[in-house]
Amino acid sequence: MEPDQIMPEGKMRILISGILGAMGHEVEKLVRAGMRGAVLAGGVDVNAADDGYDVPVVTSFSDATTDADCIIDFSHHAATAELTAFAVSNRIPLVLATTGQTDEEKQMIFDAAKTIPVFFASNYSLGVALLVELAKKAAAAMPDAEIEIIEAHHNRKIDAPSGTALTLAEEIKTVRTDAQITTGRTGHGKRLPNEIGIQSIRMGNIVGMHEVMIGTANQTITLKHEAHSRALFAEGALSAAAFLQGKGPGLYDMKCLVAD
Repeated sequence: MEPDQIMPEGKMRILISGILGAMGHEVEKLVRAGMRGAVLAGGVDVNAADDGYDVPVVTSFSDATTDADCIIDFSHHAATAELTAFAVSNRIPLVLATTGQTDEEKQMIFDAAKTIPVFFASNYSLGVALLVELAKKAAAAMPDAEIEIIEAHHNRKIDAPSGTALTLAEEIKTVRTDAQITTGRTGHGKRLPNEIGIQSIRMGNIVGMHEVMIGTANQTITLKHEAHSRALFAEGALSAAAFLQGKGPGLYDMKCLVAD
């Protein structure tokens, strides 16, 4: 979207990256229902074919429509280079809901945010954003407590630990500066007092569960969030897209959305 373009009649034109995936379908359903005033501009998916879409759905960003007010990405982190280059060259705000990026891919995202508004979060649930804040407060209030994070997802999820579990651990580290993140536990010996442990479960069709256990010798506090539908994350991504409209270049996250 060029700087002098405006959304037609208050509509927000959405280009969905990964439109044929499970989350892409969830976003498409909400867009077609008009949530947040959204309309479907098109889609990009490596598995795209001539399947009767009423908007352009293509396999590559080189063929994608530029007539969009925001890109919502639920594809694969391997697409980061092509995705960010397209968004930057066409000045289209970007909502990144894909996890598992390498350090190099994360740097591409940070560089893109110097030119366009980029919303980058590991989880688009307001409930998870609140879980993060509660976990930080509990960790700060109980400096001697041990902390473990348990995350569970469906058996098709590729990355482990989940991006959300890593975000939880990193945010807790802001109030536990000497903490070390440990993923999994097998033959590690005695638990170190400054560890933040992360355990991953993959089974069935679990949408997403994150649990933070904060315990001492005499008590344990358990904070838990469980997603019941993927629509939850699609709703959050659309809210993020609406949030970016009119924003300047920069990197935004769920804390920005909660504070808005």
